[in-house]
Amino acid sequence: MATTSIAPSEILERLQIEPLNAGACYGKWLAARDGNVLDSVSPATGEVIAGIRIAGPAEYEAVMARATETFRTWRMLPAPKRGEIVREIGDELRAVKKELGALVSLEMGKIAAEGQGEVQEMIDIADFAVGLSRQLYGLTMHSERPGHRMYEQWHPLGVVGVISAFNFPVAVWAWNAMIAAVCGDCVLWRPSSETPLTAIAVQHVVNRVFERHGWKGVFNLVIGPSRPIGETLIADQRIPLVSFTGSTEVGRHVSEVIARRLGRSILELGGNNGIIVMDDANPDLVLRAVLFGAVGTAGQRCTTTRRLFLQRGIAPRITESLIAAYRQVRIGHPLDDRTIMGPLVNRRAVEDMMDGIKRIGEQGGEILYGGEAIEGCYVKPTLVRARPDMPILKEEIFAPILYLIEFDQIDDAIQWHNDVPQGLSSAMFTTSLISAETFLSHRGSDCGIANVNIGTSGAEIGGAFGGEKDTGGGRESGSDAWKAYMRRQTNTINWSRELPLAQGIEFEL
Repeated sequence: MATTSIAPSEILERLQIEPLNAGACYGKWLAARDGNVLDSVSPATGEVIAGIRIAGPAEYEAVMARATETFRTWRMLPAPKRGEIVREIGDELRAVKKELGALVSLEMGKIAAEGQGEVQEMIDIADFAVGLSRQLYGLTMHSERPGHRMYEQWHPLGVVGVISAFNFPVAVWAWNAMIAAVCGDCVLWRPSSETPLTAIAVQHVVNRVFERHGWKGVFNLVIGPSRPIGETLIADQRIPLVSFTGSTEVGRHVSEVIARRLGRSILELGGNNGIIVMDDANPDLVLRAVLFGAVGTAGQRCTTTRRLFLQRGIAPRITESLIAAYRQVRIGHPLDDRTIMGPLVNRRAVEDMMDGIKRIGEQGGEILYGGEAIEGCYVKPTLVRARPDMPILKEEIFAPILYLIEFDQIDDAIQWHNDVPQGLSSAMFTTSLISAETFLSHRGSDCGIANVNIGTSGAEIGGAFGGEKDTGGGRESGSDAWKAYMRRQTNTINWSRELPLAQGIEFEL
């Protein structure tokens, strides 16, 4: 496999990542006196990039106390002024896009183009949030009582907790943080333990901007394990909203803990995304979309294409084309520009994939290509001819495994497509208006995202992102997802000299 000449130390130096002995920050870095060291390991080489001293309960409390204090003044800054600060954060990210993207690739394993693309997503959501800062609209309503005016307004919510996953170590944080900031909230971020360095790099970027404006404690960082840091965060009464990205299993626990204290949650959990390909589809579009959707990020996206339903007339052509394309997928170091697919995030992910391959064989699946571990955290992307009744199709194996299922009628394809617990992203390829509208209708896809003639990956920040069923029902990023980060208040003003009661009720003293 090819290597790269860019040294991790060079990237860290360019990003000015110091100090690494601190795992908590509210604008000021806090070193845990008794904290353990968390090694950031590159899945590309197995080498330790750096060690970070993780935070403990004392550091969490110091950061949370500062965030709570800062919120009282940050919420009073006019939203357009908050938007100006977010605009500057976007500019700072533009200046370090190349280096930060390379660090994402080194620490997480996604290829260079995807690492750069993830930082671009941060920049895009910052731009979106700047415009949003002047559009936090409420409604006016006509009162049934004369001399009364009714309207609603939106107020900042508080300190928003963000727990992010390794596969998008910076972009998903940005989806939440940029929107929360213009809404008047502060943010407490607990990143994945697989990707602490990228979080530290981002915190340095935002610190520079906030320091110029005299702010500390708007964006905050605490690096630490699920116990105690993660558990403390989700149970903290001072955090009205927690945005969690991760597995469905962990998401259920997070939801239960937050619900017990009557808090709010945004859950972005498992995906088991399918594409339905009709006989009249454009084969070239299908091939490009499926290859990116199934192999991109080594199958470690929540929107990764995992099930491909092929109508029988087009199935042989698409199957042959995919096998040929998979044979040409260049596997190697993520910072090598020739690489199409990098490594899985760690050895445990490789073991999970190999266990899945074993169970696929036991359930009657036929491996058409791949299904092998290569070395370290590298694997071959896998194509499987599958039956729709195989139990493993209902699971999300976070690896590049694509199931090919043939069908005759569109109704069968839609039924099989929806017959999984997850409901994030979906797609259909067709040139038929009837087929497309059927897929998008009430009896079509049951996912939060449904596309026609584009794949399951690559959601734009302008639309609300999220899914249904075991995906959690959360929505982040665009559209009106901002409302989750604010509290709604209905106001009625009586500008008359009388006090008529609603519904015409008479109440005489």
